[in-house]
Amino acid sequence: MKILVTRKIPGNHLEKLNVNGNEVSVSEFDRPLTAAELVEKVKGMDAILSLLTDRIDGDLMDVAGPQLKMISNYAVGFDNVDVKAASDRGIVVTNTPSDEVNEAVAEHTWALLMALARRVVESDEFVRQEGYFTGKGGYKGWEPDLFIGPSVKGRTLGIIGLGRIGSMVATRAKGYNMTVLYNKHEPDPKAEVEMGIKFASMDELLSQSDFVSLHVPLTEQTRGMINKETLAKMKQGSYLINTARGPVVDESDLIEVLKSGKLAGAGLDVFESEPQISSELIAIPNVIMTPHIASATWEARNKMGEQAVSQILALATDQKPENLVNSEVWEKRRK
Repeated sequence: MKILVTRKIPGNHLEKLNVNGNEVSVSEFDRPLTAAELVEKVKGMDAILSLLTDRIDGDLMDVAGPQLKMISNYAVGFDNVDVKAASDRGIVVTNTPSDEVNEAVAEHTWALLMALARRVVESDEFVRQEGYFTGKGGYKGWEPDLFIGPSVKGRTLGIIGLGRIGSMVATRAKGYNMTVLYNKHEPDPKAEVEMGIKFASMDELLSQSDFVSLHVPLTEQTRGMINKETLAKMKQGSYLINTARGPVVDESDLIEVLKSGKLAGAGLDVFESEPQISSELIAIPNVIMTPHIASATWEARNKMGEQAVSQILALATDQKPENLVNSEVWEKRRK
């Protein structure tokens, strides 16, 4: 098989592809490929190990050629791949969900939540002001009203999307005696009993939650679901956290609501047009931003690499890959 890896990934799993005469081409650039570079590199490939920064559409699949059999996406989400176009062509698409990734994203969600509540980033910047170590900075000593924030204990956490990651976020709320509300397509009575959580309509969740955390995939239904109308329903002084996908939130509406004082802050790991970020958003002090690193633990990234590679090797030996996104195509896949 001819295999394109669009960018080097952590760990040594890529070495495993060099078996049975496979020809492996790994991008020489330590950055996302441009659209033009991707077009040149996919030609003649049997499999593509892609990253979420790669846009894989039907035209690119056709450029690759009729021998293209697989797109192994090094990510849990797969909105960067036109899955329907792949299915129409008999191309297998896989992704890399795992407990390791779920744990990492849940941990990062809580890191953002706690940092917002305790104003960690603002405080750090305050202490690091030029001249602090000579006694000329902003920090002069303990003060009774310096960077006061809300206690997390006993507050209400609203989780939109109770999948694997949302569930892990919910279980961690027990330690803070939080009330957890969740919203998904249908109530989950089993989860409610196991985790002590409660189903709520979207309006109820938004109006009652002190912290709202997003854990939905990016689909046509979820794109822009957090907008002027939904933000207006959020509780005064509440916080929004997004470790899902950037376009789930309409950023211009979020900026407006943050500036109005309706929300106390936001924690964002993903952005609507990343890597471009609005200068207005950057300028808002009560927003914590991280560069799409929610899954950035050694354990998670190692597991992702292992899965992305093993699924290509499975297809090479005509075995069904573990995480098929378009399972319906398996019986009519390209060979």
